[in-house]
Amino acid sequence: MPKNDQWYVERNDDGKYSAKKGGAQRASAVENTQAAAIERAKEIDPKAPIHVERVRDTDVGSRDKWRKP
Repeated sequence: MPKNDQWYVERNDDGKYSAKKGGAQRASAVENTQAAAIERAKEIDPKAPIHVERVRDTDVGSRDKWRKP
Protein backbone atom coordinates (compact mmCIF):
# COMPACT_ATOMS: atom_id res chain seq x y z
CA MET A 1 0.00 0.00 0.00
CA PRO A 2 1.46 3.41 -0.98
CA LYS A 3 2.34 5.78 1.84
CA ASN A 4 0.55 9.13 1.73
CA ASP A 5 3.71 11.19 2.26
CA GLN A 6 5.56 9.67 -0.72
CA TRP A 7 5.34 10.19 -4.48
CA TYR A 8 5.20 7.52 -7.16
CA VAL A 9 6.12 7.89 -10.84
CA GLU A 10 4.48 5.24 -13.01
CA ARG A 11 4.27 4.51 -16.70
CA ASN A 12 0.74 4.75 -18.11
CA ASP A 13 -0.75 2.50 -20.77
CA ASP A 14 -0.40 5.33 -23.31
CA GLY A 15 3.38 5.52 -22.71
CA LYS A 16 3.29 8.74 -20.68
CA TYR A 17 4.36 8.97 -17.03
CA SER A 18 2.24 10.09 -14.10
CA ALA A 19 3.38 11.58 -10.81
CA LYS A 20 0.99 10.62 -8.05
CA LYS A 21 1.07 11.16 -4.30
CA GLY A 22 0.59 7.98 -2.29
CA GLY A 23 -3.07 7.26 -1.63
CA ALA A 24 -4.27 9.61 -4.38
CA GLN A 25 -6.86 8.48 -6.88
CA ARG A 26 -5.62 10.71 -9.72
CA ALA A 27 -2.21 11.84 -10.89
CA SER A 28 -1.06 15.33 -10.00
CA ALA A 29 0.94 15.52 -13.22
CA VAL A 30 1.26 13.58 -16.47
CA GLU A 31 4.43 14.05 -18.51
CA ASN A 32 5.85 12.65 -21.76
CA THR A 33 9.04 11.32 -20.12
CA GLN A 34 9.92 9.63 -16.86
CA ALA A 35 12.53 12.31 -16.12
CA ALA A 36 9.97 15.09 -16.57
CA ALA A 37 7.53 13.33 -14.23
CA ILE A 38 10.26 12.97 -11.59
CA GLU A 39 11.14 16.66 -11.88
CA ARG A 40 7.47 17.65 -11.62
CA ALA A 41 7.02 15.57 -8.45
CA LYS A 42 10.10 17.28 -6.98
CA GLU A 43 8.65 20.70 -7.85
CA ILE A 44 5.34 19.88 -6.18
CA ASP A 45 6.82 18.39 -3.00
CA PRO A 46 10.61 18.90 -2.78
CA LYS A 47 11.14 17.05 0.51
CA ALA A 48 9.01 13.97 -0.18
CA PRO A 49 10.57 10.62 -1.10
CA ILE A 50 9.98 9.66 -4.73
CA HIS A 51 9.68 6.09 -5.97
CA VAL A 52 9.97 5.31 -9.66
CA GLU A 53 8.53 2.27 -11.39
CA ARG A 54 11.16 0.22 -13.22
CA VAL A 55 10.28 0.09 -16.90
CA ARG A 56 12.91 -2.47 -17.89
CA ASP A 57 14.71 -5.41 -16.36
CA THR A 58 18.24 -4.81 -15.06
CA ASP A 59 20.81 -6.84 -13.17
CA VAL A 60 19.67 -5.18 -9.91
CA GLY A 61 15.89 -5.32 -10.33
CA SER A 62 12.97 -6.27 -12.48
CA ARG A 63 10.01 -4.33 -13.82
CA ASP A 64 7.83 -4.98 -10.81
CA LYS A 65 10.25 -3.26 -8.41
CA TRP A 66 10.40 0.39 -7.38
CA ARG A 67 13.61 2.41 -7.43
CA LYS A 68 14.69 5.82 -6.23
CA PRO A 69 15.45 8.39 -8.94
